[in-house]
Amino acid sequence: MLHSQRAGSVTTMSDVTPGDMKDFNTSIIEEFRTNDGKVGGPFEGAPMIVLTTTGAKSGEPRTTPLVSYQEDGRLFVMASMGGAPTHPAWYHNVKANPGLKVELQTPDGIDEFEAEAEELPREERDPLYERVGQVMPNFAEYQQNTERIIPVIELRRS
Repeated sequence: MLHSQRAGSVTTMSDVTPGDMKDFNTSIIEEFRTNDGKVGGPFEGAPMIVLTTTGAKSGEPRTTPLVSYQEDGRLFVMASMGGAPTHPAWYHNVKANPGLKVELQTPDGIDEFEAEAEELPREERDPLYERVGQVMPNFAEYQQNTERIIPVIELRRS
């Protein structure tokens, strides 16, 4: 399971408070933007993106760092929330407001673009998620740790 540093000790994401998570995400976003899409810590070497959605309730911009997966020129994110029993807030945002902004890590830096989010149907999601889990085993573990089906969202350039 994904772990976070908090008060000098390693904890699972289920132990992280909302305030800690906001601080954690803010530091990752700053590191991502400062270092041309590269980050260290638990996400070092992972294919990162920064997603800016419109809040489902607030209507305000909400920015979240996520691990992504690319296949055949398509870009995907998994609404895993580390295997938590509920979907992450960003998932609810893209379901309510599918238009969003993506900052994608590339070999040349950060590619920023507008995109539309669409949840994959189960018949496409299941084999894709299995391939994601083979490349990034944490995602296979996240699915095993929750009873919900972790959604896979495709991000298509607008």
